[in-house]
Amino acid sequence: MGNRGMEDLIPMVNKLQDAFSSIGQNSSLDLPQIAVVGGQSAGKSSVLENFVGKDFLPRGSGIVTRRPLVLQLINCPTEYAEFLHCKGKKFIDFDEVRQEIEAETDRITGQNKGISPVPINLRVYSPNVLNLTLVDLPGMTKVPVGDQPADIENQIREMLMQFVTKDNCLLLAVSPANSDLANSDALKIAKEVDPQGLRTIGVITKLDLMDEGTDARDILENKLLPLRRGYIGVVNRSQKDIDGRKDITAALQAERKFFLSHQSYRHLADRMGTAYLQKILNQQLTNHIRDTLPALRSKLQSQLLSIEKEVEEYKNFRPDDPGRKTKALLQMVQQFAVDFEKRIEGSGDQVETYELSGGAKINRIFHERFPFELVKLDSDEKTLRKEISYAIKNIHGIR
Repeated sequence: MGNRGMEDLIPMVNKLQDAFSSIGQNSSLDLPQIAVVGGQSAGKSSVLENFVGKDFLPRGSGIVTRRPLVLQLINCPTEYAEFLHCKGKKFIDFDEVRQEIEAETDRITGQNKGISPVPINLRVYSPNVLNLTLVDLPGMTKVPVGDQPADIENQIREMLMQFVTKDNCLLLAVSPANSDLANSDALKIAKEVDPQGLRTIGVITKLDLMDEGTDARDILENKLLPLRRGYIGVVNRSQKDIDGRKDITAALQAERKFFLSHQSYRHLADRMGTAYLQKILNQQLTNHIRDTLPALRSKLQSQLLSIEKEVEEYKNFRPDDPGRKTKALLQMVQQFAVDFEKRIEGSGDQVETYELSGGAKINRIFHERFPFELVKLDSDEKTLRKEISYAIKNIHGIR
């Protein structure tokens, strides 16, 4: 396969991703992709914005990314963005892109910081990007904020696991250098799902904010907590730079200068920075797609045969066929049972954030209200014991 064919691999998988998202079957096929994981305020959003060279992601305190964002970067002479849910509409102003992400997030999750596993698909065309697809996942958190459910940490973890446990998913583990890397949320989850470190690419942010006299040289040289694909260091804009709308191009130049001038990182300068990270991710994703393509093709062909067989059955479809009606009824009952079980277990796609529902409501009634209702019962213990005695004797019959 020539270079041109290799370049077409990522756009081809993008089309598959869009197709499956459109029909709500995003998780039925293990598509090769890169998932971005990290704790809150690890710098994930800044890394993605640096790739594009624009401010376009929601910002604020607490959980900002509340739905997975499938970000498809496509190299193109003109610069604009498109959403899968707004077909045909081109966004030239990237402030509008941010507003649309916030509006679309609130549409599914509500405005009280709830989360949802339903992804938002955003495609960015720009001459400044390489072909690349990343899935930006919510940052890991420990403490609920505002109206968030008490188990928000578990909800986020379950959502992350839907992506990162898949064998075809590479992990971009983003960790800040100014905190203990041994306790990094991203590296912890990466170690759990990828113990050999074969699928994980480490990104170290905030290198410029480390205490004076300390550095991350050992980890960037892949000596401490080694990963097969290694680590890349980046320097993002500070909060002050973001608030002051500092130009990303100027920030990238400052990043380059930082690595070239820092005594501990000078010898690594050619393998550090946002531009190098984007280049490496493009290469790694392309090679990963190439390696997983045979198995992916086989699975798609198998699914296609299954669907064609089902379509063939409908060619002789008769609405009044009693066998067809029975089959349809059984399928509906089975689906109802699955939906009911999800509702009871709290594992459905949408989580109620305004009141208790499903299994949580039943749990509360049994543990909080039921004991009080029992106490309220006006019963004579002597009579009750007599009734229980008769019941025990009666169930023994003639034995």
